[in-house]
Amino acid sequence: MRMRRKKHFDDRLQACAHLLCRRPQRPLLSPEYHFGFAGDVFLEIGCGKGSFAVQMAAAHPAVCYYAMERVGNVLINAMELAEREKENRPDNLRFIMDDADRLRDWFAPGSLSAIYLNFSDPWPKKSHSKRRLTHRRYLQLYFTLLKEGGRLYVKTDNDGLFAFTLEELEALGCRPDYRTDDLHHSPYVADNMMTEYEAHFVSEGKPIHALAITVSPYMTTRLTSEQEANID
Repeated sequence: MRMRRKKHFDDRLQACAHLLCRRPQRPLLSPEYHFGFAGDVFLEIGCGKGSFAVQMAAAHPAVCYYAMERVGNVLINAMELAEREKENRPDNLRFIMDDADRLRDWFAPGSLSAIYLNFSDPWPKKSHSKRRLTHRRYLQLYFTLLKEGGRLYVKTDNDGLFAFTLEELEALGCRPDYRTDDLHHSPYVADNMMTEYEAHFVSEGKPIHALAITVSPYMTTRLTSEQEANID
């Protein structure tokens, strides 16, 4: 069943319209189109209510940060948070309302420096595995969009999704730089920014799975026609 739009959604969206990106006519090689300056490009897929995006943009003022969310009712909350915090952060955060399947319409190969997947929908049914954002069809896409030396970061509370992610990476011959089954009791928590979900889970003592993987020349090899067909 389709979610009903929030009250005054169109007015609220218009009030934050300067933060919402229009899809470019061709995939972006440079973020100047949206930001007016060029810098490393970070992309968060599934930004939720936006706290992670706002924190990251503030912590990395030279970065062009895109926060993507396909659900308008969720995205409006993130954009309104960014607007409320505009005095406390640089003007380096923009939002995309679209689906991850259309990433190639937005970004050119090798144009991203980092991709963040935070608490993605686990799609627990086996028949829905191709919808998971860490299915190999998506991983291949991320590795194409990331520049050499760029990084993919994954955080989840879901045991099944994390195990699935590790299996998909192994199937592609890729090994994480690090992985942990308890992020907040690991050395990797030092630079961690928490999402709303994460703060809730941590307050309940629930462990968080996390990994990061750096893109190598092997991984950024252009996809063959057969691989591209598998992504669609």
